[in-house]
Amino acid sequence: MSTTGNAADPASFRAHFPMLDDTVHLASCSQGALSVELTAAMDEFVWSMRTYGAPWTRWMAQVDQARIRFAHLIGADEDEVAIVSCASDGAYQVASTLDWGRRPKVVTTDMEFPSVAHVWLAQQPRGAEVVHVPDHDGVVAAEDYAAAVDERTALVSVPLVSYRNGARMPVAAAVSRARELGARVFVDAYQAAGVLPVDVREIDCDYLVSGALKYLLGVPGLAFLYVRRGTADELAPQLTGWFGRVAPFSFDPRGLDFPSAARRFETGTPSIPAAYGANAGLRLLEDVDPAVSAAHVHDLVDELSERLSAAGEVLGSPADPALRGPQVALVDDDPDALAGWLGERRIVTSPRGSLLRLSFHYYNDSSDVDAVASAIADYRAERRT
Repeated sequence: MSTTGNAADPASFRAHFPMLDDTVHLASCSQGALSVELTAAMDEFVWSMRTYGAPWTRWMAQVDQARIRFAHLIGADEDEVAIVSCASDGAYQVASTLDWGRRPKVVTTDMEFPSVAHVWLAQQPRGAEVVHVPDHDGVVAAEDYAAAVDERTALVSVPLVSYRNGARMPVAAAVSRARELGARVFVDAYQAAGVLPVDVREIDCDYLVSGALKYLLGVPGLAFLYVRRGTADELAPQLTGWFGRVAPFSFDPRGLDFPSAARRFETGTPSIPAAYGANAGLRLLEDVDPAVSAAHVHDLVDELSERLSAAGEVLGSPADPALRGPQVALVDDDPDALAGWLGERRIVTSPRGSLLRLSFHYYNDSSDVDAVASAIADYRAERRT
C-alpha cells in the first residue's frame, strides 16, 4: 500500500478533517469524522443528479470502485467482495446458505455486536444451535473459543475487535480450531478495518464483513461482504435481487441464476450516496500504511488509558495493552449524561451500556488525549461540588 501520498503521516492525515480544528472526535467506533473529501463526494453526488438526471453508468462506476478499493484494503480480489447494505445483511446472506441440519452449531461470543449476533439467533427455527463464548472482565480467552468448537460446528463467528470495549479477539485461535474440524469462519471487521491491518489471506477466514462508516470514513448505507473464492454454498442465497444475477442488466424476470463470484450475495440497487462516501474514505486510506496507523492509534490508546487510570477512573477495556484495539472504554454510572456533557464542549464520544467508548483514528493526536482527560476530570469535579 502506498505511503507516499499527502495523508501518509498523522498530521497530514488530520489536515483532511478541518472539523478537528474545533472538535475532538473520539467516536470513530460509531461514525468517522467528516473529511473534506467526504463533503466533496456528497456534493458530487448531488451535482451528478442535477447535471445528468439519472447517470446510472456514472453511479455504478462508484459502486465498482468502492468494491475494488475495499478488496485492496483487505488483501482480497475484486470478485470476492459483494456490496450489501449493512453487516446484518452480510451475515444473513451467509446464514441463509448453510444447511443447519447437517452441522447445526454456530459458535459466537457475548462480545459480538447484535447486528451479527441476532442473525445467528434468528437461524434457530431453521435448526441452528447458537453457542456463546463468554467474556471474563471484558476479554475472551482463546482456549474458551477453541473449546466451544466441535465436529457439529458449521460456523465460527468472531469479531476482530469487540464493539463493546475495543478488546482484540482471539481470531487466530478460533480460525485454527475451525480449520481443524472443518467449520467455516465469519469475521466481523467493522471495528478494525481502516485503522488496523486486515488481511483476509493472513486471517484465513471464509467470510468477512465491514462497512463504509466508522473507521472507513464514509457514511451509513453501504457495507462489504468478503467471500473466499471457491467457498461453496450448501443452499442458494435466500435473499436476492437483480444485482445477484449473472447478467443483471438482462432484466429477465423468469430466470434465477447465481454467479460464482461474491456478487451472488447482492440484492437490489445499492445506496449510491453511500458509494460516493465509501470512495472518499477509502481513497484517503490508500495513502496510509495500516501498520503505521495501528502503531499511532495504539500509542494514543495507551496514553489515554494511563491518564484515566492515574486519575482514578475505572476502565472496561483490557488491562493488557496487547489486547487493546482502537478504543478506551470508560466505566460510568450514566455514560449518556457524560457523553452529552462532553458533546456540549465539542468532544464527540460514543456511549454503550455502562461504558463510554473513546475511540481513536489516525487523525487523532495527543491534544485529543489531553482535551478529553481534562474534560472528564472537570466533569467529576463538577459532580462532587
